[in-house]
Amino acid sequence: MELSDFLPFWSRLTEEQRMILCDAAQVRRFEKGRVVHRGSEDCVGLLLILHGRLRAYVLSDEGKELTLYRLLERDICLFSASCMMRSIEFEVMVEAEADTEVIHLPAEVFRRVTEQSAPAANYVNELMATRFSDVMWLMDQVLSKKMDGRLAALLLEECELAGSDTLSVTHEQLARHLGSAREVVTRMLKYFQNEGLVHLTRGSIALLDRERLSALAADSLR
Repeated sequence: MELSDFLPFWSRLTEEQRMILCDAAQVRRFEKGRVVHRGSEDCVGLLLILHGRLRAYVLSDEGKELTLYRLLERDICLFSASCMMRSIEFEVMVEAEADTEVIHLPAEVFRRVTEQSAPAANYVNELMATRFSDVMWLMDQVLSKKMDGRLAALLLEECELAGSDTLSVTHEQLARHLGSAREVVTRMLKYFQNEGLVHLTRGSIALLDRERLSALAADSLR
């Protein structure tokens, strides 16, 4: 994939602007589990995902995580270049959920182009609005939706990503995605098992009734 495959405003850039981006672009690889961006501690730059998966999340003072959204192939990680957006007041962390390969554009280089190109700046604003819409949707989920529906939706999402009805995932990992406690997730999963929705074994969860899980997750599916 080329830069033009990711940037819809590519054809409206000048030849000089395209060369600036092409000269600065580098392919980088992150191993599964690596923290790619640590909030305001660093400003990695724009990450265009070639293969793999990134997870954007926030971390509370108590160390509790809450997944904001996942980024898949052909997605763009904007918050890893948060120094470009001085109005952002909260810390967003980004980690590789799988071995991931990206095209990396340094923040200063991309900012220079967006300052010169209105189409590029407009695209960044649209992408930022989309991500904040994702965050606001999540906040509504956390504040007003029941945990059973949120957990059911997460299990279905995990199965779609894994391409399997059997998940190799821990209760702690699910709790981090939901911003909850492991004990809460464990109790809910045991309830799901008693209802015949899932089967639990050590280190894995098998979905037994997708239809009922989907009904339970109706208000929490994107």
